[in-house]
Amino acid sequence: EGPRTQPAPRPGAASDNRPVRALVVSNDHVGTVMAGPGIRSYRFAAELARDFDVTLVVPFETDLVDGRLEIVRDNPWDPTLMSRRVRGYDLVVAQRLPVPTMRALAKTETRTIYDLYAPLTLEQLALDAREQATSYRGVMARLNNLTQEVALETGDAFVCASEKQRDFWLGSLMSLRRVDHQLYEDDPTLRSLIDVVPFGLDPEPPVPGPALKGVVPGIGADDKVLLWPGGIWNWFDPLTVIQAVYELSQERDDLRLYFLGLRHPNPEVPEMAMATDAVALADELGLRDRVVFFNFGWVPLAERGRYLLDADLGVSAHFDSVETEFAFRTRLLDCLWAALPVVTTAGDSLGDLLVSSGAARSVGFDDVAGWVRTLGELLDDDDARSRAQAAAAALRPTFEWPVALAPL
Repeated sequence: EGPRTQPAPRPGAASDNRPVRALVVSNDHVGTVMAGPGIRSYRFAAELARDFDVTLVVPFETDLVDGRLEIVRDNPWDPTLMSRRVRGYDLVVAQRLPVPTMRALAKTETRTIYDLYAPLTLEQLALDAREQATSYRGVMARLNNLTQEVALETGDAFVCASEKQRDFWLGSLMSLRRVDHQLYEDDPTLRSLIDVVPFGLDPEPPVPGPALKGVVPGIGADDKVLLWPGGIWNWFDPLTVIQAVYELSQERDDLRLYFLGLRHPNPEVPEMAMATDAVALADELGLRDRVVFFNFGWVPLAERGRYLLDADLGVSAHFDSVETEFAFRTRLLDCLWAALPVVTTAGDSLGDLLVSSGAARSVGFDDVAGWVRTLGELLDDDDARSRAQAAAAALRPTFEWPVALAPL
């Protein structure tokens, strides 16, 4: 079948006056311990449950219970199971589905919204860059390209995380003939086809409690703590930060760097080469468990606020790549949630927003000297950190989940 040319009408109630039945499909683990994609799917389901009868599909066993919605386990990559699962729903929201399932949905009245917040093909390129080339890698790249193309051809509407991402996806949609005169006449903004739904924040602020200082062996109550607020994936650059911390540690003995998690809660996600390199560099420089600390597990979602509030600065670094150009670094939102000042590499849209608002400072790519200078300035300037905290607190309400998810 050819591509859809315009979105179906937004459902209010089903035609038989029953509540609208909505299905949200997560491709990542959902539970009390989860990473960004799982959190996003769960929040989508919870917000939609305010108005609709919602079922959330999760790929693995979960310990999460939410009385507002039904949570079921199913295999989101199995086309036979998923094509059966999506039947009878008025609305399906997913980051991706099996190609046969997406094609089958396109022939129904079900309204299908695909979430494009993590550009699959760009992320895969960055993920594979540090891994050994194999025939399997080539097959997965082709499958990812096909999956993305079919989603764009068949979805009724789309959401992404930033205006820059929206520009990227509009180009793709134009190339697939998804924009025509009728759609433009109905909606010149084209936001009925694709709109921005950023990652969100809990409306309730984090609760303080001991987490790092005086708790982790080697981190004292008066130490200055830099927090890497997420995992170490291949498209991040922890090595530059570790090198900068090494140079600073030659002049001061109160500096500590803590990596919040190394092992992804999704058992299907392999160990990243960059994570191995980061641990190896800390060992080589004699910093591990003395100045640089790694959590080899993953902090439960409900506990991460204590870590954020117990740190002095958040740090995040990445490379100069096309992945960075269209990324939305959700880990920086956790820092915003806790009003934790941030130092980050320039180049991604969320980081640039935090910098322009005064909640963060940026450093150039691979710029060890810049990291040394910027970290040193902020760690010794209580007033500067206070101003950054105030800027973060002012920006935070615009990203609270109910606000962020309004377009959805």
